[in-house]
This record gives sequence, structure tokens and C-alpha cells, in this order.
Amino acid sequence: MSQSNHPGGKDAGSIPRVLISADRSSSGKTTISMGLMAALVSRGYKVQPFKVALDYIDPSYHTEITGRFCRNLDGYLMDEHGILDVYTHACETGGGADIAIIEGVRGLFEGFESLSDVGSTAQIAKILKCPVVFVINARSITRSAAALIGGYKNFDPDVEIAGVILNNIGGRRHAQKAKEAIEHYTGVPVLGIIPRDPSMQISMRHLGLMPALEGRRRFGDGGFENRLHGIEEIINKGIDVDRFLGIAESAKPLTALENSIFSPAVNENSQKPKIGVALDEAFNFYYRDNIDLLEIAGAEIVYFSPVNDPGLPEVDGLYIGGGYPELFAAELEANETMRKSIKEASAAGMPIYAECGGLMYLTEKISTGVPGKGTYHDASMPESTYSMVGALPGHTIMGQTRVVSYNIGTLARDCPIGKKGNSFKGHEFHHSEILEIPDDAEFAIALTRGTGIRGDRDGLIVNNTIGSYAHLHGVAYRELAGSLVEAARKFRDSRVSS
Repeated sequence: MSQSNHPGGKDAGSIPRVLISADRSSSGKTTISMGLMAALVSRGYKVQPFKVALDYIDPSYHTEITGRFCRNLDGYLMDEHGILDVYTHACETGGGADIAIIEGVRGLFEGFESLSDVGSTAQIAKILKCPVVFVINARSITRSAAALIGGYKNFDPDVEIAGVILNNIGGRRHAQKAKEAIEHYTGVPVLGIIPRDPSMQISMRHLGLMPALEGRRRFGDGGFENRLHGIEEIINKGIDVDRFLGIAESAKPLTALENSIFSPAVNENSQKPKIGVALDEAFNFYYRDNIDLLEIAGAEIVYFSPVNDPGLPEVDGLYIGGGYPELFAAELEANETMRKSIKEASAAGMPIYAECGGLMYLTEKISTGVPGKGTYHDASMPESTYSMVGALPGHTIMGQTRVVSYNIGTLARDCPIGKKGNSFKGHEFHHSEILEIPDDAEFAIALTRGTGIRGDRDGLIVNNTIGSYAHLHGVAYRELAGSLVEAARKFRDSRVSS
């Protein structure tokens, strides 16, 4: 494959692509994906990363390694056109990509239902006509690995398992027996052998891996880079990268896409409203497509840090995404000027949209280490209560509550993210609950699936400020970007006229 600088290079449908999957979670596919991306970047390739499903943390590493924003692909939230649209847009931005690497989620066939592949990695592989490299955690198995590959290969012949990587190998004899069995019984080539090595581990957090942004803060730039370089070295030594590239090149061409949601807006010459996006170690859970769609809808994005900045920049609206405000609650509380400026903006009617961690930050306070509420792994927090913004009522309690679910909702009223009656599919993933909400509190979202904030309600709303546990993707809920930009434009115009 040529290592082009991609000026006017291949279109997205014809670039090499490969999907990395496994039989289950904790197989090592994330770390192996990271190492392969790093190895290809070191060779001069422009690697476009993707993650199946709606995780934020694995993509943060993929983005860090490749220098290109990782994109999420979800077959439950998105229709086939939406998946192809996200794929095409990602591969064509930034001068274009040379290769696409897609990391799967959980096992290859795990999805929304037991009798279909909706929401699964396999569904994405079929939509994108993508060969699969299959990672096996081969600890304590040799010949059985062949039975595993044979079963996965025959389960759905429309999914092409083109290569295998054996992870967690104990020694040379272990590797030889497993490799011989797989290739003899299944005909699938073994591309790599990864030994058991503690340096292949990345720190865990209660929602998954530690985000890359925080990893840099914890280990320092040098320490963080050393960990990634160590993984890359293991991959280069253990995997035949050239054979991996050959599998990527075998992907069949995709049909050109029409009517993209990422087409530029027609009113580009009008004055752009400014939308402030919270981005720091406490708030960094964003789908890059949402940011792109806000810009396409006419917004100018202005980043700010609720942890470190003294106050809001000059903006006409706010988007505060998810993250770990509970782990940085002391810093967020200490930044009184920022909390005050956000509360004042809310009281003035500025459109503010907050998801999950952002919702928690906008409530009156957050309590951590609450007795009887338990803890979650590798996320020790002191027993304490911290003052937050107070733009929304309620007391956020961290604890054993663990919600991981798709959700389906309808807007019960007009708000900054759409009109009454708009419906969406989203997801929620949190370890908190919000208590002490007044009986007369208003909610903008009625859920038919999911947990939300209270009962079947989500989208706590005061003035033009809405906070929800629902995370939304702008390709699945297409009114999101345009509605928020229009609300910001109206707020700006109202201030100018007054």
C-alpha cells in the first residue's frame, strides 16, 4: 500500500480498512488496536480510527495516537446510511486517510438482541464490507482456540474472519500449538502472538479505561508516551504488520454516498453564534461528529475549562458534555468564579445543554463516598459534599447505582435541543443519581426506554438550561445540532436588540 500524503488520494469507499474484534470483552483488543494504530502512524500512514458502539474512552486513545478524531459507529442508534455517512465523513476530513481501523465492542456478535446482529460489531463489519482480525485471549487454551475460531467463522458466513491474533500467550510451545491448530482446522492465518506482559495494561476507571487527557495529567507527557511506545514495540515484535495491511487492502469497495448530513450549511456567510464547549480533565466525553455538526449548522466552537478557567468566554450558548466531575469535584467547587458565571448565564436565558457529567455539574451539589452507597473499582473518592453550579435543582449522589442502557425519548416541550414531539434514540451510562429534586421541577424529556433522572423523565430544565443523563449522537438524532445553534443565534440576537 502506498504511503501517500493523500492530496486528492483515494475516496473513502476504496481505502483499505480492517475491523479488530474478539470473542468477548477483556480480550486485549483495545490495547492491540492502539498498538497497531501507533505502528502504522510510525510508518507514515494516516490512520482513521473508529469505535463500534458509544464508548468515549477508547476513542480518546485512538485520537491521541493517530492525530485524527476517532468516530463512533452504532448499528442500533444509526441506520445503514448514517453509519456509511459517519465513516465517509471521517475518512475524507483532514486531507483524507490512508487506512481505517475499526475497534469492535465486546464479542463479535454481541448486540441489542439475541436473534439479530443489530447493534453488534458483526453488523458494522457487514455494512462496511470489512474483513475482521479476531483477537483471542489464549490464556490456558491451545487446540480449543481452533474450535473457537471455527465456531465464530461458521456462525455467520457473511462476516469475514480474515486473521487471528493470539493474546496472553505463556511461551513458545503454547503459541506453536495454538497457531498450528487454528490454521490447520480453520484455514484462518494467525498474524501475531502477543505474550503475557503487564505493560500491555492501561489504567482502568469505573466507566472503562482512563481517558487519554487524564492519562497525560496523571503520568505526565513523558510517562504517558513511554507507555504507548512500549505497547507499540510489543505489537511490532509480535504481529506481522505487513500481513495485517494486506488484509486491510482486501476490503471490497463501498458504494459512493449521497445526501450526507455533513454537507455544509447554506447560510455560511451569516454571523456565527458562538457555542462554548467544556473541555478539560473533568469534561471530555464528546462525539466528534456532534462538534462537526454544530459547526456545519453555523456555530463557532469556543472551548473552555470549568476546572481551570476563571469564567466563561464570550459565547451565545453552552454544551457541557460527560466526564468525571465527581473525581474533580474539589477543583470544580474551588473555581467559584466559573460556577457563578455559568449560573448567571443560565439565569439570563442562555441556551445550555448538559449531558450526564455536565448535568451533575449543573446541580446544586455532588456527594461522594456516601456511606452505604458503596464504591466502584479504581475510583476511590473521599466522603464529602461539594457545591456545584446550582443552575438546576437537585443533589447528585455517587454510589452503587450503575446504569448502562440505550434509551428512547420524546421531547415533552420546546427546548434548546429541539421541538416538542421530536423523538430520539440515545444511551446512558452513569454511577450517580439525583435526589432532592422539587416536586414542581420541570422535565423536557419523556422516556419510553431507559432510566433518566426521575421515573420516566429526563432532561431537567430551568429557563433555557437542560441537563440529561441521555447522551445523544447528532447522526442518530438529527435535530440536535441545528436546534442548539438556532437557540444560540436567537439568544445572541436578543442581547443585541436589547
